[in-house]
Amino acid sequence: MKMPPMNANKRQSTLRRVLRYVGKYPVSLVGVILFSMLTVAATLCVPVFFGDAIDCMVGKGAVDWQALKNCFIKVGVAAAIAAGSQWLLSLCNNRISCNVVRDIRKDAFAKIGKLPLRYVDSHSHGDIVSRIVADADQFADGLLMGFTQFFTGVMTILGTVAFMLLTNWKIGLIVVVASPASLLVAKFVTTHTHKFFVEQTVTRGEQTAFVEEAIGGLKTTQAFAHEEENQERFNEINERLEKASMNAIFYSSLTNPSTRFINNLIYAAVALFGGFAVMGGGFAVSGFTVGGLTKFLSYATQYTKPFNEITGVFAELKSAFACAARIFELIDETEETPDTDCRALGVAEGDVCLENVDFSYDKTKKLIENLSLSVHKGQRIAIVGRTGSGKTTLINLLMRFYDVDGGRVCVDGRDVRAVTRQSLRENYGMVLQETWLKTATVRENLKLGKPTATDEEMIAAAKAAHAHGFIKRMEKGYDTVLGEDGGLSEGQKQLLCIARIMLLNPPILLLDEATSSIDTRTELKISDAFQKLMEGRTSFVVAHRLSTIVHADCILVMKEGKVVEHGSHKELLAHGGEYATLYNGQFS
Repeated sequence: MKMPPMNANKRQSTLRRVLRYVGKYPVSLVGVILFSMLTVAATLCVPVFFGDAIDCMVGKGAVDWQALKNCFIKVGVAAAIAAGSQWLLSLCNNRISCNVVRDIRKDAFAKIGKLPLRYVDSHSHGDIVSRIVADADQFADGLLMGFTQFFTGVMTILGTVAFMLLTNWKIGLIVVVASPASLLVAKFVTTHTHKFFVEQTVTRGEQTAFVEEAIGGLKTTQAFAHEEENQERFNEINERLEKASMNAIFYSSLTNPSTRFINNLIYAAVALFGGFAVMGGGFAVSGFTVGGLTKFLSYATQYTKPFNEITGVFAELKSAFACAARIFELIDETEETPDTDCRALGVAEGDVCLENVDFSYDKTKKLIENLSLSVHKGQRIAIVGRTGSGKTTLINLLMRFYDVDGGRVCVDGRDVRAVTRQSLRENYGMVLQETWLKTATVRENLKLGKPTATDEEMIAAAKAAHAHGFIKRMEKGYDTVLGEDGGLSEGQKQLLCIARIMLLNPPILLLDEATSSIDTRTELKISDAFQKLMEGRTSFVVAHRLSTIVHADCILVMKEGKVVEHGSHKELLAHGGEYATLYNGQFS
């Protein structure tokens, strides 16, 4: 999977956004500038003192020892100032880089919470993780290196140019005129290597996504003996990443030796014409001594060194900006339609209505068409149908994880798009086929929907869900910390999710195969608890095991996104249609 190179406008936009983040820390930024100036000033003073020291030794027996001593003292002081200011400069650089990356990560993670579920469902989770973690780290490294080299490099170039022109403008002009050649070489190389860094970043995200998928599905992979196929797929991605990385590193590494070659030619030219100047040639100036030539050669080296450093860091900056662009792409994704103008729903009575609803995940493939449904408070509605008929999609629409393409969904007569999402979802209690527990204690997981619940209420809910027994057998009971896996079976995790809903005690229940991972005996016990929980509440139950919904007030049979049958268990069996076919298929 390749991405096109970043165009100039996009690079400029990325740079402007990075600078906006940097601008939030003016104190550290001013510190970087001031300490860069101090570092460069102290560093530029050292060649002056060494040149003066050389001029103190004009011949055998003609050495001004006192002046020589003073020169070395000045060198020591200048070196100490340069070292101290360099340390403070690094401190400010680190503070800016770490804070900027922290802010970008914070904005990116905040964006995830505001993205529509459609985006998360249609993008690799591993790639999203790679943007926030790996790309942010790569960006931080490039930003730190860029700030370290940029300010000191610019100050050094300006300072050395000023000295050389004031000392001998003819020789200084040679250096100034020849130096842009190294920049042109560096620009040519980095311009042609940027595409490799973009490809490297994208492929790394693809690799992270695949590794995350492989680890998450390891049991399934081993069960179907699919290890070799996974290894082949990983090797293919890994080889593409290796190729992109090698291209990026190899071609970008041409920058430094190319510019060093040009700068060495400049140094040789300065030494040649400077020697003529000392001997009184056409470049001679009054008072141009051997010590002065030494200073000039030192400044010629110091002048070209920033070019080497800056061009050498271009590759790192290219990679950093490619990573930053990927993070900003995530931050710039369209958020869910804001509901600031909507009103809170309050505590719902439980009347739910779908009017002529049309919806599809892929606009080219129709799913639900012209679906109408009316459910009154306290009714227990079972939803059955073949795989892909739209049962879980109906739950997603009720929760407003997705908005309908046509028609409307109403709760208590109010369109769900006219009420805030938070107030709508506070009225639902949902248990899905796929369980989710966060890395926290059992207590925190159970109180996720109702943090103000007392421990007595929590324990009562756990007992009703038949989870209290295995919780007490855990090492620290309700204070046991659950990890990503948690060391629990799928059935135990589902019991915790059921206990969480029983503690929340919502007016509307959404149960999507809520007991799919639980043994039959425990399921019978929980069914009793659910019956009590459903009393007086509107309940939607998605079920494949039809024996669990025979007592529902109404059973909706869905097929290809439409309700093809509805009625009680007995009525549907007597009708002999789709439901009877499904039911008899399970018990024949």
